[in-house]
Amino acid sequence: MTSSQYAPIFELLRDGTVESIHYGAVAVVDARGEMIAWWGDPCAVTYLRSSAKPMQVLPFLECGGQAQFALSLQEIALMCASHSGSDDHVAVVRGIQAKTGVRESDLLCGVHPLSNKATIEAMRLRGEELTPNRNNCSGKHTAMLAYARMCGLAVENYIDPSHPVQRDILAAFAEMCGLPLEQVAVGIDGCSAPNFAVPLYNAALAFARLCDPLVGGVRTPERAAACRMVCAAMSSYPEMVGGKDSFDTRLIRAVPERLICKGGAEGFLAIGLLPQEMGNRSSALGIVIKISDGDLGGHSRPSGDPLGRIRPAVALEVLRQLDVLSPAELEALAEYGPTFSLRNWRHLTIGIGRPCFSLHYG
Repeated sequence: MTSSQYAPIFELLRDGTVESIHYGAVAVVDARGEMIAWWGDPCAVTYLRSSAKPMQVLPFLECGGQAQFALSLQEIALMCASHSGSDDHVAVVRGIQAKTGVRESDLLCGVHPLSNKATIEAMRLRGEELTPNRNNCSGKHTAMLAYARMCGLAVENYIDPSHPVQRDILAAFAEMCGLPLEQVAVGIDGCSAPNFAVPLYNAALAFARLCDPLVGGVRTPERAAACRMVCAAMSSYPEMVGGKDSFDTRLIRAVPERLICKGGAEGFLAIGLLPQEMGNRSSALGIVIKISDGDLGGHSRPSGDPLGRIRPAVALEVLRQLDVLSPAELEALAEYGPTFSLRNWRHLTIGIGRPCFSLHYG
C-alpha cells in the first residue's frame, strides 16, 4: 500500500475550515470484468477482511451443504455475517450447529467484546459470560466446521491454511476474483481464519460475479447456484448480516432485493448490485471501497456503528453518483450520510463531514 494509491475521499470541516481529510479508493466493475468507474487506484492491493465471507461459504454450499443439512436462507445469511452477537444471532448459530453436529467448543474464532448495549446489559443481568458463539464470525466458523464434517475431514485444525477446507475456500475465492492462486496474498484474520488480499478491481469483480454468476461465467452450475443462494440469503435476511446498528443491515433493508452489502475491518466495504437493479445494463456491478486509514472512531456517529463513519457515507455517495438510490432511500439512510453534521459533547452542530470525490468513468 502506498499513499499515491489513495486520493482524498471525505473531509471534515469545522466552521467552514477543512480540519481533516480521509483518503481512499473505489472500484466499480461489472460481471464481465469491465471497469465502470473508479476513484484513486482501483488496482490497490488490500485485505477484504470480513467482506470475504460471502465467498468463503461458497465451497460448502456448492458441494451440497444446504441440502445435506436442510439449512434455511436465514442460516446461510448468518454464515456470511459479521453479526452483533445478539440473542437472535446466537439462536440461529446454535440452530446451524444442531443441524450439522458442530459444537461451540470446536470454534477457534475466540471471543471479543460486544458493541450492542442491549445485549451487553441482558447478558450482565443473566450473569452470562462471552463465548465463541457471540463472536461476529461464529457463523462463518460454523460453516467451515460443517464443511469439514460433511467431507469427513479433521476439525481440530480446520483454520490451518493447509487444511483442505481452507484450500477449497482459497481456490473458490481466487476464481471468483479472476486471479491465479499465487496472486492472492493470504494472511490471518482477527478470528484466526485465513483472509485474502487482492486488487480492489478483482474484489469488485468477485462481488459482481456473485450477483450475476451467469454473465460472470462462474465455472460450474453448482457454483452459480451457490452464488444465487448467498445473494438470496443476504437480501432476504439483512438483520442476520450485521445487526440493527449495522450499516450493512440498514442498507440492504432500505434497498430490498436490489443489493447486498458486506463491510470488513480496516476500512473495507463491498456492495453487489443485482442485475435487475442496473436497468439497461446486462450484468450486475461490484463496488468496493477502501478507506486508507482504517476508518476507526465509529462512536463519533449517532448509531455507534463500530465499523466507522466514513465508509457508510462514501458508500452512499458512490451509490448516489451511480444513480442507484432514490431520494426517499437516501433520506431513509441520511443518518449515515453522504453528508452529516458534526456535533460536540453539548450536541451543538460545529461542522460537517462530506464527500470530496467524483468518480471517473471508463
